[in-house]
Amino acid sequence: QVQLEESGGGLVQAGGSQRLSCAASGRFFSTYAMGWFRQAPGKEREIVAAISRNGYSAYSVKGRFTIVRDNAKNTVNQQMNSLKPEDTAVYYCAAKMSFSDDYIYTGSDYDYWGQGTQVTVSS
Repeated sequence: QVQLEESGGGLVQAGGSQRLSCAASGRFFSTYAMGWFRQAPGKEREIVAAISRNGYSAYSVKGRFTIVRDNAKNTVNQQMNSLKPEDTAVYYCAAKMSFSDDYIYTGSDYDYWGQGTQVTVSS
């Protein structure tokens, strides 16, 4: 089992950057595929980025976002650049134990979720 805690959210101006971090506690972090999702008010949850357990395979739905993991530190970070007001949402970190070297795209496949961190982009 793994516990996830997000940090780094807050208020940022449009065009600015924000770096979100997800710290995982528990054992065998390197066996978990990780993902970042977001949910804006009145909208469905959507994937933002995902990365395989070894970091070799990664996905990002926006060209402005980059996901990176550090298995030695049990963290996965997301760098968000050129932020827009429509990026305003609660951002969630998610984990799923995986035996493949692929990222996991679908939110319902993830087993563990953090509490989320609010990102607000002002125009």
